[in-house]
Amino acid sequence: MAGPDKLLEGNLATILMAILADGASYGYAIVAEAERRTSGRLKIRQSALYPALHKLEADGLIEGDWREAAGRRRRYYKLSPTGRREYERRIARWREFSKTMNAALAKVPRLAGS
Repeated sequence: MAGPDKLLEGNLATILMAILADGASYGYAIVAEAERRTSGRLKIRQSALYPALHKLEADGLIEGDWREAAGRRRRYYKLSPTGRREYERRIARWREFSKTMNAALAKVPRLAGS
């Protein structure tokens, strides 16, 4: 069975976009928000976070700018207008997929020992 790290691979960009849909944020805060939203089940490593953010930025889906906060410079990211449209498209596709999976699994009999 695929663990959380494997499930994250194909969905990290969408998760990041979901967090940024609520407003601009920076690396550490994005990781903390992902953990908060998933009750600690999802832990995004920096080795995955920054390449994903850089790719989203290169693709024009997010925009980043440097800001001074609490005496530190941090790069804040936000969804671009193109990114917001793409996020909405991904969410619609995910909801349809989830609905389909839930319908398919609703008829699955309980397995012995579960």
